[in-house]
Amino acid sequence: MLGNALLLALGAIRRNVMRSCLTMLGIVIGVTAVITMVTIGGGATVQVTEEIASLGSNLIVVTPGRRMGPGLTSAAAAFDLDDAHAIAREVRSVVAVAPSSSQPVTVVFGHANWSTTVTGIDSQYFTVRNWAIASGRLFTAGELRAGKAVCLLGATVRQELFGGQDPLGSNIRLGKVSCHVIGLLEAKGQSTMGRDQDDLVLLPLRTLQRRLAGRHDVGLIQVSVRDSASTAQAQREITRLLRKRRHISPSEDDDFSVRDMKEIAEMLRGTTRVLTALLGAVAAVSLVVGGIGIMNIMLVSVTERTREIGIRLAIGALERDVLTQFLVEAVVLSSFGGIFGIVLAIAASVGLARVLQVPFVFNPGIVGLAFLFAAAVGVIFGYFPARQAARLDPIDALRHE
Repeated sequence: MLGNALLLALGAIRRNVMRSCLTMLGIVIGVTAVITMVTIGGGATVQVTEEIASLGSNLIVVTPGRRMGPGLTSAAAAFDLDDAHAIAREVRSVVAVAPSSSQPVTVVFGHANWSTTVTGIDSQYFTVRNWAIASGRLFTAGELRAGKAVCLLGATVRQELFGGQDPLGSNIRLGKVSCHVIGLLEAKGQSTMGRDQDDLVLLPLRTLQRRLAGRHDVGLIQVSVRDSASTAQAQREITRLLRKRRHISPSEDDDFSVRDMKEIAEMLRGTTRVLTALLGAVAAVSLVVGGIGIMNIMLVSVTERTREIGIRLAIGALERDVLTQFLVEAVVLSSFGGIFGIVLAIAASVGLARVLQVPFVFNPGIVGLAFLFAAAVGVIFGYFPARQAARLDPIDALRHE
């Protein structure tokens, strides 16, 4: 019976190809929108995870000043090297501690110049940030201790100053300081917040303090914790230690911030997942609209085919046969719309992933769910017109003009 109903449905669709295509359009758009939104959202979540991981493993970031809100901090005294050494010495779960200080500077080479950030670091910086060099070498212990004028270039600075040339062995000017290029950093791309991580120049910390900044402040301490240790526990120990060193009484708030990048990463992943679900839900509304379109067209079809229905009922067709015929027709329309929507969604997702520069993450679960939802829309919105057709009186139907 179902096979016969399917053949009748295909025949009815073929007789009104244009109308059938317009009926399916709402389903096609709905399925395409749902799959595309969820796929792009999944790619964004993966990108956030990868970018947080590129900052370093089990990373805790310590900055002076209390956080007042998004992008705002209260003024407070900077750290010094002794604070970083105390963390390395007294917090047992710590693997590496990297004090650093940064300031904006204009870098000059020949006739080219570029405004960037110069960051003074020590040897632990590369361990904490999980950063390797593309060519050249790292700073030696002697260069770090003596504050030599040597530097490493990020990929963006290298491109802006040297283009296709090899910078190794060249001398560049950082403000009024001449610096010898000894290495090039591997490219890391943009951070989750949209900042270009490759737009920087690295110097020994003592070089920055003595020759550029003129002070011994440390503006940032990055701490790497052992994989087996709790970053939350390390965070608490660092907070207690710094409160003691900065002579903060129990009644006073911290004048520094200790942030666990795992917490930030989870927060960002949660945010992208919520936004993805929201966009998917909004896109799913178009599926409901498409279902209403199917119902309207099927009601018109019932009216147009009243005489045909009357003939079928008069020669012995049962109500369930007519009900099945029209219900199968609605499900076939919505299923075809779902299939076309899936094909279009995959093509759109690949294209948008390239444009937005996020990974394309194929999710067969959401594809299957969208198709089943489209088929269910056909059943739900096709049932009323099908029932109306099945309940027609054969005599009245035969009299219908």
